[in-house]
Amino acid sequence: MKILIVEDELDLVSSLVAFAERENYKAEVAMTCQEATKRIALYEYDCILLDINLPDGNGLQLLEDLKKVNKTDGVIIISARNSLDDKVKGLNLGADDYLTKPFHLSELNARIQAVIRRKKFDAPHTLTFSNIIIDLASHTVTIGDQAVSLTRKEFDILQHLVANNNRVISKASLAEYIWGDRVDSADSFDFLFVHLKNLKKKLKQAEAAVEIKNIYGVGYQLIEP
Repeated sequence: MKILIVEDELDLVSSLVAFAERENYKAEVAMTCQEATKRIALYEYDCILLDINLPDGNGLQLLEDLKKVNKTDGVIIISARNSLDDKVKGLNLGADDYLTKPFHLSELNARIQAVIRRKKFDAPHTLTFSNIIIDLASHTVTIGDQAVSLTRKEFDILQHLVANNNRVISKASLAEYIWGDRVDSADSFDFLFVHLKNLKKKLKQAEAAVEIKNIYGVGYQLIEP
């Protein structure tokens, strides 16, 4: 599961990142509205932990932006402001939950799990593009009537490309989606190229009616040639 922590209190950020690692979440951090806006536009998150008071603006504006572009990321507002008006406004703007600081991490985890369960229940169980069917529940891929065996990374790459088949995905954003912030320590994208090469080979062998096209200098897009 991938979460975005939108928070500027350094001690709380450190605590939340350590908590996320213990719970096996992929955690990314944005400490300003501007940084959070960029990340939310580029990546999909299972849950966003959103502080209202940020150095360059109000977190509620981020909720409005999410609503405008029909993003479905789960959102839990975490705020020191125990204001009924803030709660009502946040929930009306599309937040899934509201948690007042200070809070216990066990309670936060329970609320994250509840948001993710609701999102999964509401989300489609399959993704389709051309003759590819991806079953998200069983993590299986069928091309035509043939089951295709993919590694976990290959599955994640294909799922992301299918879900965004109308967009060109940069190699940096694709790598970050698959590996999270750990990709920052990589010297090159060779590890991504290897997985893409293997995935392309398997798609061709299974006679997939799609192609992972390399858009030179930009990134990748799944197309029907």
